[in-house]
Amino acid sequence: MDLRVQVIILAVGLLCLSVPLMDAQLQVGFYDSTCGLAENIVKDEVQKAVLGNAGLGAGLIRMHFHDCFVRGCDGSVLIDSTSGSTAEKDSPINNPSLRGFEIIDRAKTRIEAQCAGVVSCADILAFAARDSVAITGGFGYNVPAGRRDGRVSLSSESLSNLPPPTSDVNQLTQIFSNKGLSQSDMVTLSGAHTLGRSHCTSFTNRLYSFNSTTPQDPSLDPTYAAQLKQQCPQGSTDASLVVPMDPTSPNRFDSAYYSNILANRGLFTSDQTLISNPTTATQVRRNAQLDAMFKQSFGQAMVKMGRIGVLTGTNGEIRTNCRVIN
Repeated sequence: MDLRVQVIILAVGLLCLSVPLMDAQLQVGFYDSTCGLAENIVKDEVQKAVLGNAGLGAGLIRMHFHDCFVRGCDGSVLIDSTSGSTAEKDSPINNPSLRGFEIIDRAKTRIEAQCAGVVSCADILAFAARDSVAITGGFGYNVPAGRRDGRVSLSSESLSNLPPPTSDVNQLTQIFSNKGLSQSDMVTLSGAHTLGRSHCTSFTNRLYSFNSTTPQDPSLDPTYAAQLKQQCPQGSTDASLVVPMDPTSPNRFDSAYYSNILANRGLFTSDQTLISNPTTATQVRRNAQLDAMFKQSFGQAMVKMGRIGVLTGTNGEIRTNCRVIN
């Protein structure tokens, strides 16, 4: 055999070995022959919900992210707490901010009526996140499916795996790297903050107690800070107070999030920090200028994130009720 051919075969073999098995087992159209209406049912439920309350689209995207970063994309974020165990959804970093669980419930009920025991809750959540992006103005993308549902959900694991809003760019880069995601993926996926809302408690430290000498974060635009102080008064104990993540277009999936950062109007420390590093700052500027490119990149990054730690084959289960293990 020609030496060059042997080298090529060896290189291809090594490349195949470097690809996690889970990637090969997820595939677009996984349910085409076993539950062909599954993705349409999810899209219908998401569309009805988001048209009634645009913020629920942000909730579903965030829920998928929080699912994948804890134990992988296994639907564990959907499991309810029990008397003996506090689940992920009730951890301080998720409760009360996560929402949209009832949308997943409705989709699952309809899918079970069509094809019982076939479609996982983890896949339903991945489809719902994709549909939320598309319905609110982003680009749709194909979701490889075939995930199985996990059987464990622990509140403590949310706190140790999810990036807090106080993270700086180096911490964010490391947290995402731990999940097999690049710094570029991190900047792209942060763009999900173009949708939705935040509770005041997630950022008021930037307004009133930034450090021992400077109460207000100097990197925060003063006019924006004054606006936030009106919406989130100092000393308020009202846990229901919320503000939009992107005040310019809170219900539209676009690149305005990055424009806000360039104007020093990133809501979280973890948002504004993206311009503190030359490499990430360049990507922020590019995303702000090229809306379509950002939307395309976001879909690609979501597919990549959707492969984190998935259960496939005979691992895990197909939950009958997304809130309860079988």
